[in-house]
Amino acid sequence: MFRTLFLQAPSFDGFDGGAGSRYQAKREIKSFWYPTWLAQPAALVENSRLIDAPPHKQTMADILPLAHDFDLVVLHTSIPSFASDVKCAAAMKAENPSLKIGMIGAKVAVDADGSLKAAPCVDFVARNEFDFTIKDVADDKPWADILGLSYRNTDGVIVHNGDRPILENMDSLPFVSPIYQRDLKIENYFIGYLKHPYISIYTGRGCKSRCTFCLWPQTVGGHRYRTRSVEHVIEEIAWAKKAFPQVKEFFFDDDTFTDDLPRAEAIAKELGKLGVTWSCNAKANVPYDSLKKLKAGGLRLLLVGYESGDQQILHNIKKGMRVEVAEKFTKDCHELGVVIHGTFIAGLPGETRETLKATAEWAAKINPHTIQVSLAAPYPGTFLYKQAVENGWLDADHAELVDEHGVQIAPLHYPHLSHEEIFASVETFYRSFYFRPRKIGAIVNEMVRSPDMMKRRLREGVEFFEFLKERRSIAA
Repeated sequence: MFRTLFLQAPSFDGFDGGAGSRYQAKREIKSFWYPTWLAQPAALVENSRLIDAPPHKQTMADILPLAHDFDLVVLHTSIPSFASDVKCAAAMKAENPSLKIGMIGAKVAVDADGSLKAAPCVDFVARNEFDFTIKDVADDKPWADILGLSYRNTDGVIVHNGDRPILENMDSLPFVSPIYQRDLKIENYFIGYLKHPYISIYTGRGCKSRCTFCLWPQTVGGHRYRTRSVEHVIEEIAWAKKAFPQVKEFFFDDDTFTDDLPRAEAIAKELGKLGVTWSCNAKANVPYDSLKKLKAGGLRLLLVGYESGDQQILHNIKKGMRVEVAEKFTKDCHELGVVIHGTFIAGLPGETRETLKATAEWAAKINPHTIQVSLAAPYPGTFLYKQAVENGWLDADHAELVDEHGVQIAPLHYPHLSHEEIFASVETFYRSFYFRPRKIGAIVNEMVRSPDMMKRRLREGVEFFEFLKERRSIAA
């Protein structure tokens, strides 16, 4: 068995490249998701090690000496970080020429051939659902026999093996939380709307929704929601609760945890017995009775992708959601005391100056506790990317999706709406939502009631205004 290092390489300062990210970029408030997609194969490979450099502030100088301690390095990469990840791989290979280097992630999953051609220092990439593909490599199986692998043979020719069947028995995957305990400092992981410290895990993969922009279902997870058993999930949470007594919240990072409501309710019932606080991703269509059961089982917050308040745009992106249903759902959450972090996207197909303004007004009307406004990101492998290329909405110089500092740009433009207008709309959206007397009063009240929240919100405020300042410099 190879001595294996799983690595999220150093990149932009404050860059959140962790695999739980729905898009990889520098955030408005410095935030980091857990590198679960790396931790999962690390849990399969004995005597491996996981290094997540960005949240631990590790530099290339910290990483390079490790090239001599391992036989195999597996890097997680993404469109925004690919160039810097390749530089890291090349430096490690130069340090130890016998080192085998592979990559995983959505970028290489959909463009294995192009990725290998662009990175001569990389020996292989694992496509799609890669956990057991990586285990086979680490177990030193002949590469020609490993499904899901694309690699250079001894003659330097790129070979693409057959696809690996999608994983059906999700309980065959070991817990990731012991890897967190072994290799990560969990206090370094912070998400503005979650209690700190938090832990996130997946209880299943795939999402039955067909949103045209969504990264993971179209590149790795698929559109069928495959889940771990209720017992398997509860066993890990019970273990993690004992292992991490400081954790204040557990987050289920499944694309849509509420896709299987009977299962979600069954998990909530058991979590209630454990007395843990938890949150998850949800679609804005969960019925009142189900919300009530989830809340009774310890649910605190739902991360909800509203995307837009315009019904035609929701149709354009195949969201499968009606505005009035989302409004009723949000009202139910407010009534039950379920906190909502709402996410919105500026610049989706069909966007106009009028829809940008209307969505910001709609967000203020339904009033989730907090919001995140992202720029539409056409990732290769998604339907949105195909649309953008075919219609000329995406220029070549915007294809990396972030600027040289790792800040998200507005890659799409339309005949009636420019890059610059879409980019500027994000700050306008944030200001219209947060600079209302009602919202300012709620934030101040929250801070007055909690000294911890006072410190947290002040820090977030400083980071947020610094982020806006940086965005303005980009626009200029």
